[in-house]
Amino acid sequence: MEPELGFMERVSELSGQNVRRCYYCLRCSAGCPAAYAMDYTPAQILRLVQLGQKTALLQSSAIWLCIGCETCGTRCPNEIHAGAVIDALRQMALAEGVAPAEKSVFKLHEAFLTSIRTWGRLHELSMILQHKLTSGDNLLNNLDMGLVMLLKGKIHPLPQRIQGLDEVKRLFALDEEQE
Repeated sequence: MEPELGFMERVSELSGQNVRRCYYCLRCSAGCPAAYAMDYTPAQILRLVQLGQKTALLQSSAIWLCIGCETCGTRCPNEIHAGAVIDALRQMALAEGVAPAEKSVFKLHEAFLTSIRTWGRLHELSMILQHKLTSGDNLLNNLDMGLVMLLKGKIHPLPQRIQGLDEVKRLFALDEEQE
């Protein structure tokens, strides 16, 4: 694959991370709890960014499987937060119309953001319902676990809006303006 010129600089700018500083020590990947499921580990993602491999990265499942735990950045001797780089790659993929390689994960992300936008906080039940309906997941999958959580008070049936919801909506509006 041909490298895309300026890709590393664009990713670095969008993520706020100096990807050029990565010397492939692999510490980020060694600590990543999701690396086993990724097609590219965090270290490989940083190297591919350095090599300008935009198409491979934007089409990868790895950018959708990052759980955002920030272990990679904590372990990096150069203080590169691969999670921020991965966030930037997700934004780029969406902006360029690249279909998410992990549709269900993307639908969960959308459901999470919808809950925050609507209530100002996470309401698990509405998020789970939206995810099930939009991802094609069977509504009855995990119903037993959900009922146990509901009965133990871990999932609240009725959502509550936060005070200052207008500020949350303003943040979403600012984000949409930037796109």
